Amino acid sequence: MPQFAQALARGLNVRHIRFMALGSAIGTGLFYGSAAAIQAAGPAVLLAYMIGGAAVFLVMRALGEMAVRHPVSGSFGQYASRYLGPFAGFITGWTFAFEMAIVAIADVTAFGIYMGFWFPEVPRWIWILAVVFLIAALNLMRVKVFGEAEFWLSIIKVSAIIAMIAGGIAIVVFGFGLPDAANPGLGTMLGEGGFFANGFWGLLASFSIVMFAFGGIETIGITAGEAENPKKAIPAAVNTVPVRILLFYVLTLGVLMMIFPWNQIDGETSPFVQIFDALGIPAAAHILNAVVITAALSAINSDTFGAGRMMYGLAQQGQAPASFAKISRQGVPWMTVATMTAVLLAGVVLNALLPESLFLIIASIATFATVWVWLMILLSHIAMKREIARKNLPASEFGVPLWPVASYAALAFMVFIVVLLGVMPDTRVAMVVGVVWIGLLFVAYRFGVKGKGHARAELADETAAPAHGAGAPVDSAR
Repeated sequence: MPQFAQALARGLNVRHIRFMALGSAIGTGLFYGSAAAIQAAGPAVLLAYMIGGAAVFLVMRALGEMAVRHPVSGSFGQYASRYLGPFAGFITGWTFAFEMAIVAIADVTAFGIYMGFWFPEVPRWIWILAVVFLIAALNLMRVKVFGEAEFWLSIIKVSAIIAMIAGGIAIVVFGFGLPDAANPGLGTMLGEGGFFANGFWGLLASFSIVMFAFGGIETIGITAGEAENPKKAIPAAVNTVPVRILLFYVLTLGVLMMIFPWNQIDGETSPFVQIFDALGIPAAAHILNAVVITAALSAINSDTFGAGRMMYGLAQQGQAPASFAKISRQGVPWMTVATMTAVLLAGVVLNALLPESLFLIIASIATFATVWVWLMILLSHIAMKREIARKNLPASEFGVPLWPVASYAALAFMVFIVVLLGVMPDTRVAMVVGVVWIGLLFVAYRFGVKGKGHARAELADETAAPAHGAGAPVDSAR
């Protein structure tokens, strides 16, 4: 039987969290989902990634400010409970866990598709079953092992992206591997209808996949509870978000569309693999397939970590089964890992039943859950800032830039995305599922949560601590 500790082990350092942040930005949404986004918007997808990325950066700065002030594993679930009320915390925490579960199913689905590039005759669900058990084993080890695994998986992804950008630029400049009639560069990118090839509506249609690509990046906030030095690690990770978005999304996809007509990307495999396979560059497609498999493994690993830690935080608040707060000898909440493994096994069944249409449906539902969580992060942050001003509390050590204009602009954008999901025919299912999910959470909270689950979370304010002389943290609610 596992031995139970009082708290999670702190084993994540700056290096781990920085590369976990990188890993969360480079996953299935880029390597596979970008095909659907490109098909929807054409070259204008680059603008969609820049707009969406700017909004996500503001969300991450808001989360970063709260995480430095209150470094807890439940993160934004507990922040919502503290600043918006216990039901807001319940709905935020469980929607994030739902988001991670859905995204993880999308990631294992993509993993099965990638393996099909090498082994087309093997049923997809077999690969998915294997990867589920591998990820479960990784997440049951000490958190430092998890951090190291994410570090090296992210190193592979980042190195491959940089090499691919360099290789793509070389192809554009020197024409390596291209037919004589090819016109690499802006001619290829804009040659099939111009920048807004599918019009403004196409740009709007791409946002559901674009925002899905950024989903999970908020896991950085959850690492605060297991970071050795949250006040150093969290800002270092958050401040790299704009560079990651420009480099890994805008520059990468821009280079790809300069060497391969965007309207020929079919989405049957990763567009990265398809393009380099079509160019006939020896072994490039196989190397890239290995890279996207690494990316999928990293993403599934992070999804399982994030959902598990959130459910642990909910259990501490009395808003999830008490067993979710049990800690193993390795300092890991083992029941939450077991729960996520069961969810991923459901993904195996779904892939056996719906192998063709599963990814887009899941991506749309995950986008609703993701944007809902971001909305709650922004609302919690706005409430915190108002309380800081009202009670004249010490200023945050890691504040949001351009407050309050930027925060309200990001909030308006997230509301716009939720409305967009309901307007677009292909993503309307996400709105339906989302509304049903919120309704189920209301019923669960009303009839399933008792006692302390109806109380606001009490959070130590580590920004205020030094001002009280003895250095003991205080709850700013008191």
